[in-house]
This record gives sequence, structure tokens and C-alpha cells, in this order.
Amino acid sequence: MSCGDHHETSCSEVLARVYTYLDGELDEGGCGEVREHLDECGPCLREFGLEEAVKRLVKKGCECEAAPDDLRAKVLGRIEQICVELKQTDGSAPA
Repeated sequence: MSCGDHHETSCSEVLARVYTYLDGELDEGGCGEVREHLDECGPCLREFGLEEAVKRLVKKGCECEAAPDDLRAKVLGRIEQICVELKQTDGSAPA
């Protein structure tokens, strides 16, 4: 996704890191980059709001159960794979 405007941090990079941001797992610099981008990019802010709402709903429905370790590892592995694919796609796009 891209809004078409130039940003210090690309839309796809921000959206790839949005769950890490929501989980509070980004360092202070990463949080600042994401927050700055969301402050200036309406499409990403709307997407972030949707992701935040989904995360709250999932958390509410799953509060009493933790995900099994193997499921967590599979999900994190897939997220990492998608992030790599997104970076490759962004790198091949014309400037």
C-alpha cells in the first residue's frame, strides 16, 4: 500500500511493523518512525485504526488462552517471510 506521497518511512514498511508497534515491541526510534508516519499519512492511519480494532477484538476473545508455542513460531515465521517479500517488492518498484 502506498498513499503516493513521499514519507521518511514508506507506507508498506509502517504497515508491516504495525502489529509490532501495537504490541509495544518496537524500540523508541521505531515507535517514533511509525507514529510520525501515522501522523502525516491518512490512509495508513485508517489502516492502523482497523488493525488496532482487530487486535483488541482478538485479545478480548482470547484473554484466557495463550497461543501454543509452535503456532506462535509459525505465525511469526510467516510474518517475517511477508516482511521480506514486501521489502523485495518495494526495492524493485520504480522511484
